[in-house]
Amino acid sequence: MDRMDFIDEQDKFVNTHQAVTLYHGSKSGIHGSIAPNSRVHCDFGKGFYMGTDRAQSLTLICNYPNSKIYTLSVDLWGLKLLDIEVGLEWALLVAYNRGKMEAIKDSGIYAYFHHLSEGYDMIKGYIANDRMFVVLDRFFRGQITDIALIRSLSALKLGKQFVAVTEKACNAIKIVKEQELSDEDRKRLRVENRWNRAEGISLADEICRKCRREGQFFDEILEAGEFYHGFKE
Repeated sequence: MDRMDFIDEQDKFVNTHQAVTLYHGSKSGIHGSIAPNSRVHCDFGKGFYMGTDRAQSLTLICNYPNSKIYTLSVDLWGLKLLDIEVGLEWALLVAYNRGKMEAIKDSGIYAYFHHLSEGYDMIKGYIANDRMFVVLDRFFRGQITDIALIRSLSALKLGKQFVAVTEKACNAIKIVKEQELSDEDRKRLRVENRWNRAEGISLADEICRKCRREGQFFDEILEAGEFYHGFKE
């Protein structure tokens, strides 16, 4: 088992034919077979989460003493892949999976996102990283509009995540490397994590001031109950 140097190794996303190199951060290591058993209220629902950005995967586990980072090879051949582009649809899918639409279960908008990922093995979309988490939270709390959110999405450099939601998809994942985080690694990552969150707050404040009268708020979108502009028919 190699000790990593997370500063020197570059983030990379390899896509050769149908094979992709991805990363998974684990609080205590992977034990047994890979399975879609994350907590339910994650960005794209219950699954096995992997990212294209190695540094982002590291920041998720920097507070855990037994944490490990995995380099994975994933064969996408034969998998049904749902690719969600960054935008309002992505944000509302995250809202649905985080349980923020439960009050409107009988609406068309709820049904749309409830069925959106049905029948897929893998979901691909942008990750709500430390900077985007702050902006998304403000959108869900009604502090910024959808226009402010979309402009934030355009301004931030978001990595992508692949989520294996079926056993078939999990069977296509192979562990290439397992690495432990040292105390020094975790300390540096915690500093980076705090900086990223502060950057997200600063960005949200600026965009909120510029877009305070443009667009709709989250509760207004939910109250409409049906498809909003930009939705796929």
